[in-house]
Amino acid sequence: MMAGFGQSTRRNPRSRGRTWSRTGPDRATLGIIGAICAVAGFFVLGIILGPAAIVCGWLAMGRTWTGSRHVPALIAVVLGAIDTLLALIWLAGAASPGTGAF
Repeated sequence: MMAGFGQSTRRNPRSRGRTWSRTGPDRATLGIIGAICAVAGFFVLGIILGPAAIVCGWLAMGRTWTGSRHVPALIAVVLGAIDTLLALIWLAGAASPGTGAF
């Protein structure tokens, strides 16, 4: 006979401290990280940092447009979208014939 087979000694397998919380400093941190990515994306790697800023801002807002919005999260989404759009326009212009870097 196996001791403990089918029976768990732990009553709550996931403690509250380890699960993702939608409130608190995690959302504020994501908003700040997104805003930093959006601003940095205007100078380098806009095609990568723009979408990263949008995702961070969207997660910081709690994946919804309604309710209370945090300012860094909204800045991250808006600047990330502008950054991505400008990077795509720049790539389309660089891909046209006769306008190469050389």
